[in-house]
Amino acid sequence: MAKNKAITLLSIGHACVDVYQGAVAALVPYFVAERAYTYAAASGIVLAASLLSSVAQPLFGLATDRRAMPWLLPASTLVGGLGIALSGLGDSYALTLLFVGIGGVGVAAYHPESARVARVASGGSHTAMGWFSLGGNLGFALAPVLVAVVVGAGGLALTPLLVVPALVGSLLTLPVLRGLESLTSPAPEAGTAPVVPDDVASFVRLALAVVCRSVVFIGLSTFIAFYARQRTGGGSAAGTAALVVLYLGGAAGTVLGGALAERWDRVTVVRRSYLLTVGAVAGLVLLPGPALYVCIALTSAGLYVPFSLQVTLAQDYLPSRVGTASGITLGLTVSVGGLFSPLIGRLADATSLQTALLPLIAMPALSWLLFRTLAEPKQRRTAGGT
Repeated sequence: MAKNKAITLLSIGHACVDVYQGAVAALVPYFVAERAYTYAAASGIVLAASLLSSVAQPLFGLATDRRAMPWLLPASTLVGGLGIALSGLGDSYALTLLFVGIGGVGVAAYHPESARVARVASGGSHTAMGWFSLGGNLGFALAPVLVAVVVGAGGLALTPLLVVPALVGSLLTLPVLRGLESLTSPAPEAGTAPVVPDDVASFVRLALAVVCRSVVFIGLSTFIAFYARQRTGGGSAAGTAALVVLYLGGAAGTVLGGALAERWDRVTVVRRSYLLTVGAVAGLVLLPGPALYVCIALTSAGLYVPFSLQVTLAQDYLPSRVGTASGITLGLTVSVGGLFSPLIGRLADATSLQTALLPLIAMPALSWLLFRTLAEPKQRRTAGGT
């Protein structure tokens, strides 16, 4: 299969999976409206998806390091979709958490193997990996629109209709799986093991930087709809628009990040992006009115310029454990931000939502400081050549 076609299909499949990550935050206002959940209870739903995903994704990464599991792409897409599709049925908070958690596991199973396949299909191109990541960002961006159309029309009872993207995404992965042999690099011969060893210390610092980024993005994903309504005086449309801007800004940032990395090294691009994001988050929290949406877009773009670059950096810091690096970078460190959402919710219940969001300004600054200690990984070489 042609590489461009494989990347295109993987990108669309990525969108069909990540729509379910975005759907969790988009469903929160409907859970609050129909079931009168508090901020803390609503953020617990996000936590359920994030917690199971954060635990499961590195485990799937370890498994794919030992053995390729391309069948995970369609299977995990279906599991993720079914979990979210069932989350709106019934009035039980426990069942809601269970189904959202199942959806999180499905998303977790998808990413390590898809990142491995996409890295091979990309031929090492940062731009191609950016397009693959763009698919996930577009899935995030479309999630609030999809939820608004489906759930906004008939309430939580219509969430089973949200399974449609999973059906489409799983079917689109099948041609990629059939052409996988033509994408897969030949197994290394004896004496051609990577000369460059794993740089665990750099990987850990990168992972901590991604955690700080995750706290900001998941915190905003959970509460930006409520915050936009408060700061603009608008209704549900204002909140949905804020989520769309948040996710579309991420899509633009992902493509921009890949392009910038072709001109400068990845560490420099990521470092500068986080520094600029500090001011954008401050504006988001402090500025009222329509300026809020400009700051949301800048914040999202700033957080997503590093996204695909951090994945390939992690893989290059751990060249002998690409699946583990992908699982941790795309899973544990991204999802762990959801652990902080209940803290933000509790602080918002006790004070105000604006006060609860103020600590988020410090997070990209911490990511910037951590990246100041990192260097571009050495090119991976084999004993047989470069």
